[in-house]
Amino acid sequence: MPKSYSLDLRTRVHAFVEAGHSRRAAARHFDVSASFVINLMTNSAKHGSLTAKPRGLRPIL
Repeated sequence: MPKSYSLDLRTRVHAFVEAGHSRRAAARHFDVSASFVINLMTNSAKHGSLTAKPRGLRPIL
């Protein structure tokens, strides 16, 4: 399973888009998928956080 992008990269992508660049331009500039940038910005606006969602299985109770 692939790992999540680092918080450093997420912060730089977010700052790039907030500086006025398009989401697709940010994807090309940082060599990530456009859907990653779109989802990052959507989740940032909705939840106010750049952290990755938890991954893996839920704990067994």
